Amino acid sequence: MYYTHGLLNDRISVTAFAAYRNYQGGYHIMSTLKTPFRYDFVGSFLRPEKLKEAKKNFEEGKITQDELDKITDDCVSEVVAKQKAAGFHAITDGEFRRKFWHLDFMWGFEGVEHEKDGGGVQFNGEVADLEATYLVGKVKAKPHPFVEYFKFLKQFEDENTVAKYTIPAPAQMYQQMIVPQNIEQTRKFYASDDELIQDIGLAYQDVIRQFYDAGCRNLQLDDCTWGAIVGDAAKQRYKSLGLDIEDVKAQLLKVNNLALEGRPEDMTITSHICRGNYHSTYFTSGPYDSVADYVFAQENVDALLLEYDDARSGGFLPLAKVSPDKKVVLGLITTKKPELENKEDVIARIHDASRYIPLERLCLSPQCGFASCEIGNKLTEEQQWAKLALVKEIAEEVWG
Repeated sequence: MYYTHGLLNDRISVTAFAAYRNYQGGYHIMSTLKTPFRYDFVGSFLRPEKLKEAKKNFEEGKITQDELDKITDDCVSEVVAKQKAAGFHAITDGEFRRKFWHLDFMWGFEGVEHEKDGGGVQFNGEVADLEATYLVGKVKAKPHPFVEYFKFLKQFEDENTVAKYTIPAPAQMYQQMIVPQNIEQTRKFYASDDELIQDIGLAYQDVIRQFYDAGCRNLQLDDCTWGAIVGDAAKQRYKSLGLDIEDVKAQLLKVNNLALEGRPEDMTITSHICRGNYHSTYFTSGPYDSVADYVFAQENVDALLLEYDDARSGGFLPLAKVSPDKKVVLGLITTKKPELENKEDVIARIHDASRYIPLERLCLSPQCGFASCEIGNKLTEEQQWAKLALVKEIAEEVWG
């Protein structure tokens, strides 16, 4: 049985509709489901055209913030309904309320400023159009707008689904503030990297608690820092900056684990690791071998969602370093191109990975989101959902 409600431009189940009414009434249905699931996804989805148009109209002063928010609410509601219709158990807001997968979240801390400066980051064959994000003071937590975004998502939880929220890892924010174009500005407020790590870690602890108090029990930390530090190119890059790459790895681990200290026991926190995902391009290449002793073995998360969709990620041998308390979500389906993978090839790769980590601790997903930034990857919405249908089909065949 289904209701059609004004908030949704799609059908939603009786349970989901009840959850919405409960949300409006000031209390929530608390799903007890835990990520990851046998068939899962990273988080972002292609922005629908009406959302792109609304944001353009807002920037040009043609519509108000309230009008943009209403359209965004509708689009989030629709993408959640589609996730449920596809049979997935995690639901996200598609990251529809942000421009970038990482920078927007950083703007929610005290001491952080941003501006459009025409700059970007060089990806493979394309420059990613980003916004300069830098420090103007000490990093401190304040009521974070993403927590309000989560509250809107949570209303759609039911007995079959749970809301998952994605934010950049603490290491991602740390790296943002020590890149060559930012380090001089950062040193105005932090004499050492350790001081910066301390403040970022504590600020994240505060925001994680804010999410928890809002009812979030499944939080995902998206982290490109490990993917960016693999391979010979990274070693040369850090050497040119006068930095020891092993020291950098230790710093990334330190800030991530500091942020997780004191986390609520009943909150699942996972981490997604990739090598960049912008308009179907990538930032770097290299196997996990050189970082496995740090992030696989020592990072205090419950699961790792790992990019493994092509040869850039190397083989499965590093999975042997994953600590026994973690699950691993194999990102074997690519979001960078529309062609569907061969099902038998994917199944064979899952069993290959199970030589290093037991099959019961493995899950399957795409390697990354479909739109890490607003621009999205080069495929259609129909192709996006076909990719997820393939993930589910394969997982059900492998795990039953």
